[in-house]
Amino acid sequence: MSRRRRRREAGGPITAAGLIRFYEETEIGIKVKPHVVIVAAIIFTVTVLLLRLIIP
Repeated sequence: MSRRRRRREAGGPITAAGLIRFYEETEIGIKVKPHVVIVAAIIFTVTVLLLRLIIP
């Protein structure tokens, strides 16, 4: 193998590392704050427990 060929093959993984990009601001969908999810889960849990006590 020539030296040029070895140099080209060695750079593969390093150049591929820059291809991954993360976009946090451009996501499309419903945006809900974390505390709203926690409150909704607590309300749902209490509702289920109350229904189990009322309706055996």
